[in-house]
Amino acid sequence: MAAHRLGAAVRLCLLLAAAAIVGGMFGFLLVWGPLVVPGWALGASLLVLSLALAVVRAFLLRRNAASGEQRSARRRSPLWVGIATVAGVCSVIGGVGDLGATYTVLRPPGPGFCQAAVREHSFLFAGGGELYAVGLGGFGRPVSSWTVDDGYQPIASGSYDFTWEAEGALLTVHGGIDPVWPALHDFDCPARGS
Repeated sequence: MAAHRLGAAVRLCLLLAAAAIVGGMFGFLLVWGPLVVPGWALGASLLVLSLALAVVRAFLLRRNAASGEQRSARRRSPLWVGIATVAGVCSVIGGVGDLGATYTVLRPPGPGFCQAAVREHSFLFAGGGELYAVGLGGFGRPVSSWTVDDGYQPIASGSYDFTWEAEGALLTVHGGIDPVWPALHDFDCPARGS
């Protein structure tokens, strides 16, 4: 009975991992307090959890077989192995694509469950960033982006102004020597009504 429940938990973790990775491919992320978790990282964590549960399940099945209980002749489904493989490959690709990226939750938080988060990335002489509107449950969606010269990261350097107004959030990114374009970014609070 416990092995059956563990098998269901493994499959649930695999489905959630696939959903997190697909969400990450569309730019969604998860925010918990000051922590920003991109889709590939959440998917990889769920894959590791499913692997740990599968190992515990295999141990229970062997122990039950050794004690003389009937063991079902059920084999691994190629579907679940395929989902785990594709999710694992996509997690690695997402992680490699995120090398050097920094994530920041902007303060102060907005009204209700509203927040804003930023992802900045740079490579050689180019860089950029994305602004995310974060709503109820900590789910963030991309709402704006910018590019910058020389790999400069204005948010990580503190070169920005961020305020909440009646209409929503307003982020002004300052470039200094390295120009940032566009410099103004805004969005309506995702948790607000119409």
